[in-house]
Amino acid sequence: MTANILALDTSTENCSVALQWKGEVISKQEYSPRDHTQKILPFVEQVLAEAGVSLTQLDAIAFGRGPGSFTGVRIGVATAQGLAFGADKPMVAVSTLQAMAQQAYVNHASERCLAAIDARMGEVYWGEYHLKDGLMRLVGQELVIKPELLEASANKATAVGTGWQTYKELLSGQFSGVSVLDSVLYPAARDMLSYAQYAFERGDLVAAENAEPVYLRDKVTWKKLPGRE
Repeated sequence: MTANILALDTSTENCSVALQWKGEVISKQEYSPRDHTQKILPFVEQVLAEAGVSLTQLDAIAFGRGPGSFTGVRIGVATAQGLAFGADKPMVAVSTLQAMAQQAYVNHASERCLAAIDARMGEVYWGEYHLKDGLMRLVGQELVIKPELLEASANKATAVGTGWQTYKELLSGQFSGVSVLDSVLYPAARDMLSYAQYAFERGDLVAAENAEPVYLRDKVTWKKLPGRE
């Protein structure tokens, strides 16, 4: 039975919300690099209103746990936490890199994908994904790394994310067999629902007070919201 899940993500320039309700998906997204805090909750209200449901009727709330922009990831996690606390719902953490790889599979039938988000400072957030049972699965581990140091087990793959735009010449030279999908630049909440369903079925849930982001850079630390230690 499909779980009823709300997903949201503000980890990159894309602000997105998606609701899976009784097997149907309603989503809303917008490229808004600086307006996540103003847009995310209205987006949530809009998709819930369109479905005619409330947060308390859902089974879980999924969130883009990063990697991505420090501020963006923090906004997304804090917003999802607030909603989960208010509705007393469990949470599901979904990788932004996995969401982009899943988007490549759904929209382009990609079975091997190299996801790279521009991490600034001459680095990318990186993940390699291969398809298994309809879900893009991580090969190895997610990294924050300089593009020139990258290696992949599958050179013939599709490539997604802003990292391929920022370091196009460098990455294209290293991965000559890769086909860059310019249409998949950012993660989107609707592409987080597949993994969220998988995690929910496995019981891989987290209580709102324990939800944390993933930044990959060790020197960046996450401070829990006041009063929620």
